[in-house]
Amino acid sequence: MASGMKFLNKRQMGIAAAAIVAAGAGAFFVLGKDKTPKYETSQVTRGDLEVTISASGKVQPKDYVDVGAQVSGQLQVFTAEIGEKVEKGDLLAQIDETVAAAKVEADRAQLKELQASASEQAASLELARAEAARAEMMYGADAISKAEYQSAIASRKIAEARQEQLKAQIERQSSTLAADLANLEFTKIYAPMSGTVVSQSAVVGQTLNANQTTPTILRIADLSVMTVEADVSEADVLRVAAGQEAYFTTLGSAKRKWETSVRQVLPQPEVVNDVVLYKALLDVENADEALKPEMTAQVFFVTGRATDAILAPIAALRDAPTRRQGQPSRERRDDTVALMAAQAAEPAGQPSRPEDSRASAMGERRAAFQKAKEEHPDAEEKMVLLMVDGEPQPRPVLVGIKSRTQAEILFGLAEGDEVVIGEVDPSAVKRSAANRDNGGMRPPPGMSRRGPR
Repeated sequence: MASGMKFLNKRQMGIAAAAIVAAGAGAFFVLGKDKTPKYETSQVTRGDLEVTISASGKVQPKDYVDVGAQVSGQLQVFTAEIGEKVEKGDLLAQIDETVAAAKVEADRAQLKELQASASEQAASLELARAEAARAEMMYGADAISKAEYQSAIASRKIAEARQEQLKAQIERQSSTLAADLANLEFTKIYAPMSGTVVSQSAVVGQTLNANQTTPTILRIADLSVMTVEADVSEADVLRVAAGQEAYFTTLGSAKRKWETSVRQVLPQPEVVNDVVLYKALLDVENADEALKPEMTAQVFFVTGRATDAILAPIAALRDAPTRRQGQPSRERRDDTVALMAAQAAEPAGQPSRPEDSRASAMGERRAAFQKAKEEHPDAEEKMVLLMVDGEPQPRPVLVGIKSRTQAEILFGLAEGDEVVIGEVDPSAVKRSAANRDNGGMRPPPGMSRRGPR
């Protein structure tokens, strides 16, 4: 009985060992199969590509003027309302003119007084000149003394000087009168330009003091042409220049694109919270006056544009291998790259051609690649993995402009090609599925999903 039991145990142990071996082989097969790399791919497309630099800014009228008061006084009348269109020369406001008018009347009275004095002095001068002429004649005849002669001459000169003095006083008073008349006229404020009243800084009844600073009462702006003042960071400003194509949208109408160009980039920056920003000015026609002052604009400066181009995902691009010490020369590397490209371009299942045919195809491919590089000297050389019969094959490409997600392919790919953009880890996929099966919860420490460790 004991020997039978012993035999049975050995038999059971053999079966168990065989089962373990079978399970291990199965697991090895499954794991080996799971470790087969799986690639995430994307198709090469054809379309338009635009590369831009974005910035935010404010919309302002290109031409505007702040209308101020040149004289002090109480604001009595506003003849223009906010939003009203005005023409150059229209009356906008009226300041109390009582003081200014009184000064004008005083100036006129004083001027009349001086003019009367001048008339009186003219008569005195005429008499002095006659007495001087008579004294000179009598002194020549030795009829009067020299002292009397000199006194008559001096009286004439004094009368002439007094006449000139009164003339100067009249001129000065005339200038004062003209200034006060201007101040009186300044109590009426006229529009200096045609436009729209966009803001008002004073109200009727307010006393304006123009002695120290010129008080602004309203702003007139020409809303037919607006200017966007965009804040460009110092990292992007070197790629923005006058005449560059640009467009912008506003918060109120994000679907409408306002196309324009850069008029000027101001040289002096503004520093906001240690961030250096440069002002780029863009003018745009605003015939329908849809754009309003102080609107927020999202500006896009176009740095590159490709139309009907071959486009590949940025994730598909890889750096071309660089030459290191002991590696073949550039020409040999080009041969290798061209050979790989020629091999990748061969139809699947085609038998290998003779060496001379392969070398000829490689030479043609290399010549085409070199010709493309000459046609696009600024193009960037990259490498992609092209899927051929389910297998990735290296393919050299020439890249033009790039956005954050797509790149223009100048040479090396065609529309519909499938390129590798990443590799999927099977084990990660299985772990993610297991986590979903477990409700997204990890097992507690010391426990697996199958039970205690």
